[in-house]
Amino acid sequence: MSRKDTLVSRIPKLGERVERKDVVSVVKLHGVITPQASPLSARGAINLAAVETALKRAFSHERLQAVALQINSPGGAPTQSGLVAERIRQLAEAKGVPVIAFAEDVAASGGYWLACAADEIYAHRTSMVGSIGVISGSFGFSQLLERFGVERRLYTAGENKSRLDPFTPEKPEDVAWLRSMHTQLHDMFVDWVKQRRGDRLSDAEDLFSGDVWLGPKALELGLIDGLGSLREVVEQRFPNAEITVAEPKKPLLARLGVSSPAAAMLQAIEHRAAWSRFGL
Repeated sequence: MSRKDTLVSRIPKLGERVERKDVVSVVKLHGVITPQASPLSARGAINLAAVETALKRAFSHERLQAVALQINSPGGAPTQSGLVAERIRQLAEAKGVPVIAFAEDVAASGGYWLACAADEIYAHRTSMVGSIGVISGSFGFSQLLERFGVERRLYTAGENKSRLDPFTPEKPEDVAWLRSMHTQLHDMFVDWVKQRRGDRLSDAEDLFSGDVWLGPKALELGLIDGLGSLREVVEQRFPNAEITVAEPKKPLLARLGVSSPAAAMLQAIEHRAAWSRFGL
């Protein structure tokens, strides 16, 4: 049979019923969680604007059996983590289908926040999971300015408007304010994990310490439900389903690498630092 005949034979005949397969949609959530995409980041970025279309497409199939979240993220912005996770729950409840998360290299901090939007979480035995904590970093340049005789002039209205300004000496009251913010965010993170994981969590004292664990230990702690890859779990749970991938598209300028060179470089360094915390 020629190639032409083979292709023609696959075209349904008029009036012939085409059997539609069940579907498991896969949404790739790869990269640092940030409000803005980085044109120089090879691993992409996650935020609600970037993943909204992919999520809606993933949940739109008629014969949808489940949605799988393929997560590879060291975390990032807490607000975007919450917005994406909440959107996943809204779509899942509206569609009435289970959501299963799969950790790849790392699902830590905000990456684990996203994973908790799923009904079940799986990881590879080498995956790094957890880091239920809050972190922020900065630099201090006040002495550098003094060394080069540079005078910075800053004008504000509001006594706390210039908190944690990197060009002025650090103030204890500013640090106390920041630690208070961290504590509030950490409490929200812990509440979210407890809400989603429930009695599957262990009572280990260091569970919410910000530590990160490999797959087997994460399973022991109740942070995940099992070990395994996306394809093997999906094929076992939904043997007759077709896997379709809904991958978030990067903004046009990000795909072309068009951006302010200085801003893009700084953002790329920040993203590199986020991944390097986990040796990646």
